[in-house]
This record gives sequence, C-alpha cells and structure tokens, in this order.
Amino acid sequence: MTVAVGSVHISSSVAVVGAGPAGLMAADALVAAGHRVTVYEAHRSVGRKFLLAGRSGLNLTHSEPIDRLLDRYTASSPLIADAVRAFPPAAVRAWADELGASTFVGSSGRVFPEVMRAAPLLRSWIQRLSARGVEWRPGHRFVGWEGDTLRFDVSGAMFGAQHPATILSFGGASWPRVSSYGEWADTLAGDGQEVEPLRAANAGLLVDWSPVFRDRFEGVPLKNVVVHFDGEANRGELVITHNGLEGGPVYALASRIREPLSITFDLLPELDADAVRQRLEKRRPKDSASTMLRRVGLAPAAIGLLREATGNDLPRSTEDLVGLIRRVPVFVLGVAPLDRAISTAGGLRLTELTSDFMIARRPGVFAAGEMLDWDAPTGGYLLQACLSTGWMAGNAAARFLGVSVVE
Repeated sequence: MTVAVGSVHISSSVAVVGAGPAGLMAADALVAAGHRVTVYEAHRSVGRKFLLAGRSGLNLTHSEPIDRLLDRYTASSPLIADAVRAFPPAAVRAWADELGASTFVGSSGRVFPEVMRAAPLLRSWIQRLSARGVEWRPGHRFVGWEGDTLRFDVSGAMFGAQHPATILSFGGASWPRVSSYGEWADTLAGDGQEVEPLRAANAGLLVDWSPVFRDRFEGVPLKNVVVHFDGEANRGELVITHNGLEGGPVYALASRIREPLSITFDLLPELDADAVRQRLEKRRPKDSASTMLRRVGLAPAAIGLLREATGNDLPRSTEDLVGLIRRVPVFVLGVAPLDRAISTAGGLRLTELTSDFMIARRPGVFAAGEMLDWDAPTGGYLLQACLSTGWMAGNAAARFLGVSVVE
C-alpha cells in the first residue's frame, strides 16, 4: 500500500531503481523472499537495455570453468567473485529454463537461449514479476535524495517516495537511446559516494585508414586473427569499419587504451613461424605478391592490412615478411566514444559497499549491475555479473528487512 504524505509517498514495498537485467533480477529475488516491490525506470518501458543486448543473439553467460570465468573480471574486490559464485552460470541457465527459454552452449562456449532472442525471455520475466505483485513505475528518472526520500523527475514534475529499502541498478553511459546516460554518477558523487569516471569499455578502436583501404574493405571481416597488446593475446574475428575496428578481440582492450598507440595482429595464428616461412618459400616465379600471400592462406582484407601497415611497400625478405604477418602493427588513435560502446567501465567504487552490496554511507540502499566499478569482456560475462549482483543485492535487501531468503 502506498500512502501520500504531503508531496512524499510512503510505501511498504522495496524500491528497485533501474529496470535493466540487474534491477529485474533484484526484484525477482525480493518477491521470491516474500516482499512487495516497486520498480522505477527512467524509460517509458522496462528492459530496453536487455532487448538491445540480445539484438544479435542473447549471450546469457559462458560455460567455461568458474575459476577461469572469474579471471575475466577486472575488479580486484572479492565482491564480484562472491556474487558470481553465489549465482553462477548454472543458476542463470536454470533461471532461463524456468521462464521457458531453454539454453544451449555454442561452439565458443557461450550460452544462448534456443530462440537466440531476448524478447521472449524478457516477456516471460515481466509477466512472472507482474503476477507476483511487482508494481511498475516507468518514466521516473532518479535525481537524488532529500534526506531519506527518493526524488524522481516525472515529465518535469518532482515525485518523492520513501521505501524501507532501495536497490539502485543503473546502467552505464553507453546506451543513451534507452535512457542510459550515466548522470547518476554525478548524483552519487554529490551524495558523497566515491565514483570512478565512466569510460568506454568493450568499444571499437579508432584507426585513420587510408582512403584506398577504407573504400575497399569497410565492412569486411578479418577472421581468425590474434590481437596482441600489453602482454595479452585475444583471438577471434574483427570487422573493418569506416573509422577503425570492431569485434571481441579489440573490445577487450578498450578500457585500457588512453592514448594513441600501436597494437599488433597475428594474421595466421594457426601456423608457427616455420610453417609460414615454408609456405612463402613455395612462391612460384610468376606469382605476384598478392597471389603469393593468398597461397599462404591470407584473405584479401588481411593482405590489404599488410599493405596498409607498410605504405604498400611489402618486405622483400622472407624473414621480414614472416615477422610482419605474425605481428602486423596497426596504429590506434583511441577508443570509440561512450555512445558507441557496448559497456562502461568505472562507476561506484566497490569500496563504497559492504559485503552485502549495501552502500555503507546509506544504510538500506543497495547497488548492483553495471553501475558498479567492474569490467569484463563480451562473451556472456557482462550479463552474468549483472544478473549475479542483482540477485545478491535483492537477497541482501531481504535479509536487511528481516525476511528469510528463499533458496
């Protein structure tokens, strides 16, 4: 029941602010523990970010062993590891199954729903939450606190609400079209919380291609390459774009690139240097350089990258050419801007939280999801941690209110 007291509404339900994956999972945990929940969302509909995350196939989690999976997260705090261990990939798959979205493991180890789309799963999830009494308040943009009162902007008018507990589950700043602007970071900083500046993560890299290379290869994939940077090697497929490169192997580097620098590519990672050398030495007298490189196993886009890196002056020495194929340099200007990134690094520092994901300076207020200062590559790791931290925060709020958690 909600009762108006002046301009402030007093509610016995738990407030969840932000209806992304973390917020919805927190609501799920709370209603399972017997609580009533009110979900506030800035957008006019809920789960928009979840839908966008699944537009090209909803990668829910990853099937690799848990210790290796946990190594994918950059946060040094044990909080993220604790959350993922408490609600691991097997729990994510069981949750999806409960909602009628059976899952499978792809050839890369990634886990997807059989239908490969987010909409059916989200629809079932919202229907289940609604059937369990969740109240939805879309169009409510959180603007801070006045004492213990949550304040929202609702079409220009101020709305205040008090709840016995609150879970904040804001997104980053990488999806402005779904109201994920990241302005909450300033709000929390103004409230005295320590917040790391938001920056692009899992974003494309900017490269100043020559007009000839850009015109010929824009939109063309570079398949089965290994990207080397700062002692790390990431293997996979890239796509050449008008302004740079997109794809998993470079997304994983984005949060660490702060200035123009060179990264290198191994264009034939399945071969060792001797095997590449032997193939090059089989060059026929009449073979052009491009024909020779195609015989070695390089696609036209890879050959174009070699020419791009050398100003179209390929090495004449076999040894030098082997070295170039195994470590072709690409000069990166920087990272694509926030509004083109898949996810955001930075956010509320984990040191601001207790072991129960409660903001220490605001008792009864918990935080979960991408708004926390952790980062991970694509491949199911992002959504896994959002669901896990949401589950942890929801159960922690239930314990805070003295209700036993339903296992």
